[in-house]
Amino acid sequence: MNRKLMFSNINNAWCTPQDFFDKLNTEFNFTLDPCATEKSAKCKKFFTALEDGLKQDWGGYRAFVNPPYGRQIGKWVKKCYEESQKPNTFVVILMPARTDTRYFHDYILGKAKIRFIKGRLTFWDLDGDKYKRGDFKNMTPAPFPSMIVIFDPQSLKDILSAR
Repeated sequence: MNRKLMFSNINNAWCTPQDFFDKLNTEFNFTLDPCATEKSAKCKKFFTALEDGLKQDWGGYRAFVNPPYGRQIGKWVKKCYEESQKPNTFVVILMPARTDTRYFHDYILGKAKIRFIKGRLTFWDLDGDKYKRGDFKNMTPAPFPSMIVIFDPQSLKDILSAR
């Protein structure tokens, strides 16, 4: 993958590696992918850019979110936080570990569990063709560290009350 392209807003279709998603899904049992394409969807229920997951109701779902990493990422983080406040709604985000951003301090720090990912993830192209062909030498790890953000209001309340 082209590092210059990954830092740009030209293409936001960096797909979650399937094996990475599968491990998370085993733990969290996701039911919604609000940032998908027809080819990249990780759940039976998903929203494409045309449907715009930012405008949809996620209430009652267990959402896995790999948001577009462009300039709208702050809007996605805010949406994830707000949706997670609805009853029976659980949200997990895979995102760059950018702890210096306003959205990190406004919507993540102290409001979610954070898991920093050791090393750099290698995101797939839209179809995962290079991975499926075993063309690993032409797959480049992300130029940024990643983290998992878990919005689970009940377990966070339990953690805070135990202090």
